[in-house]
Amino acid sequence: MKRIAIVGSGIAGLTAAYELSRLANNGAAIEAVLFESSPRLGGIVETVREGGFVIECGPDAWVTEKPWARELAEELGLGDAIISSNDATRKTYVLMDGQLKAMPDGMRMMVPSNLHALDQSDLFSIEAKQAFHAEVNRAAELKAAAPQQDESVAAFVQRHFGNEVLATIGAPLLRGVFGGDVTKLSVRAVMAPFVAMEREHGSLIAAMRARAIASDTKQAAVFTTLQSGLGTLVDSMIAAVPKDWIRLGTKVRSISHSHEKWGLETSTSQEKFDAVMMAAPAHIARELLLPIDGRAAELMEMDASSAVVVAFGFPDAAKFPTPPGFGFLVPQGSGSRLLACTFVDQKFANRVPQNGKLIRAFFGGDAAERLMRCGNDEISSVARLELAHILGPLPEPQVTVVRRWPMSLPQYAVGHLERMQELDERIRNLSGLSLLGNGYRGVGLPDLIRDARTAAQQSIEGDK
Repeated sequence: MKRIAIVGSGIAGLTAAYELSRLANNGAAIEAVLFESSPRLGGIVETVREGGFVIECGPDAWVTEKPWARELAEELGLGDAIISSNDATRKTYVLMDGQLKAMPDGMRMMVPSNLHALDQSDLFSIEAKQAFHAEVNRAAELKAAAPQQDESVAAFVQRHFGNEVLATIGAPLLRGVFGGDVTKLSVRAVMAPFVAMEREHGSLIAAMRARAIASDTKQAAVFTTLQSGLGTLVDSMIAAVPKDWIRLGTKVRSISHSHEKWGLETSTSQEKFDAVMMAAPAHIARELLLPIDGRAAELMEMDASSAVVVAFGFPDAAKFPTPPGFGFLVPQGSGSRLLACTFVDQKFANRVPQNGKLIRAFFGGDAAERLMRCGNDEISSVARLELAHILGPLPEPQVTVVRRWPMSLPQYAVGHLERMQELDERIRNLSGLSLLGNGYRGVGLPDLIRDARTAAQQSIEGDK
């Protein structure tokens, strides 16, 4: 019987436990122990259901074009619960000069596929619009000048479209996903499809047009989720994992490695395992691995930013109208501490009771670090004040949910892929160890699920 320890039960660790339990049910001679220091499983994936409101405390969806989350949901019998975002009314706003200005239709990140819609927009200056138009004509120049080495997101966007586009939508979009500084974020790690577009076409706009022509099928909705919230995915996996595999409130203090065996020490036990799947946040995983491989720990060192999420559920939407669309982004220097806001009931169906309204406010960076130290009432007061400055006075909410997610958004700095390649080589030399989570190969649910299932399958290869 092969014993496997899983350290951390965020979506990656929990998926690994689920996959191992599935393999065990199919005859694999394995047992696993899932160590989680907190009192609940699922990490930042959590759904609160109260008063008819379905409130996501962390991510609210996955990117549709990546199939691995959908495949898992269907396997768990949740196929009928899968829903898409309301893309027919999809619109995102940017806070500019105290007003919400809509991003033009047809934007993918900061790349427009429809220059006519761009020209009608009041989001960009004439100079920025000219820069967009000029980018198409600079295709050969951009392709020839594409650097052989990694560069920052800021440098990449500036080369194509200039500073205004970077500041207005490039930086806010990336901050919303990675919480990072675009002058440090690796373009190859966080915008790989756009790097590939540049290599092939030079112009990103020309690449988007070619892609649209090649795809004659109706575009799928951008986001996908579950009708009763992503917590349903967590609950379904937990139900499939043997109860005696799960150890809540159990912090792993140290790990050791000798003679092909791994030792784990907690406050209550010392145990031996044949393999360890390290799914703790990268900064915690780094501390645990430091005594075993100093160079690996050095490669795992990365900045991570915190996030604070505040959700408000209102019983009467008529008392708090919001612009049509999914929500808004807040560029730095806009005079607001907010990072973004989602109009949840407009993004997805069946998120509110009849006539209700649900919005989520996000804080990141320095604002999140400061709020992290405040009580829930103070945090919700700050969120209400910031939202009122932008959307007008808020009525009294029926439901308020506050969540703090410290160091939850790792920053993939320039050179990240090269560091991860060296890290992977070192980890392969530590027999039986695998690294999972959002610090390495992607931050979205599909990426974490794919990695965890692959690692679980590889952990038993050769044992059959």
